[in-house]
Amino acid sequence: MRRIQQLRRQERRAGSALVAGLVTGFMLMGISLALMAVTLRSNQHQMSSIAIRQALDSATSGVNHAMAGLEGGQDGDVGSEKNPIQADGSSYWADVEPGTVDGTFVVTSTGVARGHSQSLEVVVALVDGGVFQNAIFAGNSSGDPTYTLELGGTGGQADEIYGDVYSGQHIVRTGDATVSGTASATGSITGMSGLTGVKQPTPDIAGMDYANTADYDVAAMFDAGSSYKPDAAGGWAYQLPKNNPAHIFRKNPSDRTSATGSTVKDDFFLEDPYEKVKADYAQDGSYPYQISLSGVGNNPGENGNRKVYYVDGNIWIHNKKTYSLGFEGGDPDGIQVTFVASGNVYISDNVFYDDDSKDGVAFIAIKDPDVADSGNVYLGDPDFGTLRRMSSFLFAEEDFYDVNLDASGSAVVELNGNMTAGDQVVIDRDHPNGSHTKLIVDFDDRIANGALQLPGLPGWSGAAGDPEYMVLSWRRVGAQ
Repeated sequence: MRRIQQLRRQERRAGSALVAGLVTGFMLMGISLALMAVTLRSNQHQMSSIAIRQALDSATSGVNHAMAGLEGGQDGDVGSEKNPIQADGSSYWADVEPGTVDGTFVVTSTGVARGHSQSLEVVVALVDGGVFQNAIFAGNSSGDPTYTLELGGTGGQADEIYGDVYSGQHIVRTGDATVSGTASATGSITGMSGLTGVKQPTPDIAGMDYANTADYDVAAMFDAGSSYKPDAAGGWAYQLPKNNPAHIFRKNPSDRTSATGSTVKDDFFLEDPYEKVKADYAQDGSYPYQISLSGVGNNPGENGNRKVYYVDGNIWIHNKKTYSLGFEGGDPDGIQVTFVASGNVYISDNVFYDDDSKDGVAFIAIKDPDVADSGNVYLGDPDFGTLRRMSSFLFAEEDFYDVNLDASGSAVVELNGNMTAGDQVVIDRDHPNGSHTKLIVDFDDRIANGALQLPGLPGWSGAAGDPEYMVLSWRRVGAQ
C-alpha cells in the first residue's frame, strides 16, 4: 500500500513539473513573440525613416535640377508625377511657377522612395547685375551663430538705409533707425519686419583671380620704375611718371607712418602727384583733390579708364592736407574703374564723382592668406574723424570696421553706393557718452539695373555669364 502511495506522489510531482514546464515554455514563447513584434515594429519604423529621408533627399535633388534648368534658360520643370526622374531607387519631379513678386519663382519638388513621398516648396529669385545688390550685405561667411547686423540711433542721429539689407545671421533694429527696402536674414530679425530663413550667396572672389587677370599690377609697376621723391601731397614717397597708369598712387609716404606703422604690407595712397593739392573745407566735393587717369582727355599715356587696378598691398584714401578726393572727368561716357587690394582698404577722406550719372568707382579688399589682417575695409579718419561722404561701391571679402567714427568728428557718415562684406559689417557707432554716429546708405542701383558697367566685379558663385538664382525661402509641404 505504501508503495502505491509513493508512486502516486511521484506521479503528481511529475505532472506538476510538466505543467510548470509547459507554462514556462508558453511564457518564453510569448516573450519571444513579443520581442519579435517589437523588433519588427522597430525595423519597420527604421525602414520608414530611411525611406522618408531618401524621399526628402530626392525632393532636394528635384529642386537643384529645377534651378539648374532655370539657370540654363529653361522653364525649370523636371519630369512629372506620371513620368518622374528615376534616381538610385527613388524618384522625383518638380514644377516651377512664377512667384507673386517679379523676378521670383516657386519651385515645388516631390520625392518618392519606398511608398513614402516628401515635397518641398522653394521660392527663388533671379540675381542679375553682379554682387552689388544690397545697400548693406553681411554674408557671415565665418558662420558665426551670434553675429548680428545692428542698426540704431535716435532722433536726428538714427541710421537711414535706402535699399535692401541682408545678414547671414541676425538683424536688430533699435531706436529710430529706418530701412527703406527689404530686410532679409538667415536667422532672426528684431525690431522690424523682413524675410527670415533666407540664404543669399556670397561673391565669388576665388574665381576672379585678380593677381593674374587685372589690367594693371600696381605693385609690380612700382617695382619696375618708381622714384623716391618729395611732393606737395605730403612727405617723400615712391612715385611713377605721369604717363604711367599707376601714377595715381604714391607708395609709403613718409608723413603718414603714424597711420601705417602697424600694417604688414606696403601702403599705396590714392593721390595724384601731378595734380594740385586742394583742401575741400566744405567737404561737399566743390573743391576736391583730383585724380586724373592716364590717357583720358589730354593726359599722356595709355587709357587708364575702365580698367582694374590690382594692388598687392593696402589702398589708402587718406591725406593730411585735403578733406576730399575727386575723379576728374574728361571722358564723355564717364569714369569707371575698379581698385583691388590684396590687403585692406582704408577710407579716411571723402570721395566724390565728377558726374554722378556716369561715373562709378569700386574698392575691393581681398584676403591675403599670409596676412591675418587683410580683406577688410576700414572707414574713418584715424586722426581727426572727418569722414563724411563716400561715393563708391565697397566690397570686403572679410569685414567692415570703423576707425575713429565719433559724434564730434564724423557725426554723420553717408555712403552713396553700397557696402558688401563677405563676412561681417561690424562698424561700432555707439559711444560711451551715449552718442551715435549716423550711418546713411543711399543704395546706388545703377549696377543692379545695368545702367553702369564697372570692370572686374565679382559675381555669385557659378558659371560666368549664366543667370543666377538665390533661395529666399524653403519649407516642407504635403508629406506622406
